[in-house]
Amino acid sequence: MAISKILVANRSEIAIRVFRAANELGLKTVAIWAEEDKYSLHRFKADESYQVGRGPHLTRDMGPIESYLSIEEVIRVARLSGADAIHPGY
Repeated sequence: MAISKILVANRSEIAIRVFRAANELGLKTVAIWAEEDKYSLHRFKADESYQVGRGPHLTRDMGPIESYLSIEEVIRVARLSGADAIHPGY
């Protein structure tokens, strides 16, 4: 199975570097972002971006650190976006 879309489970400059490399390989990219990062550059550098840590699917809103570290949220967005792979960002 070939990878055509990759979700980067990180933020800021780390995610932007992975997006750049993925783009050079012809891959589509997906960003995740917490409410506190809604204006962060990594959100806009990806082909698609999705908020994590907030929404009606959760019983409570998560803080920024918890949002990025939530395996359930990362998997939810990977499925929602149709990502073939998840890059941890490191």
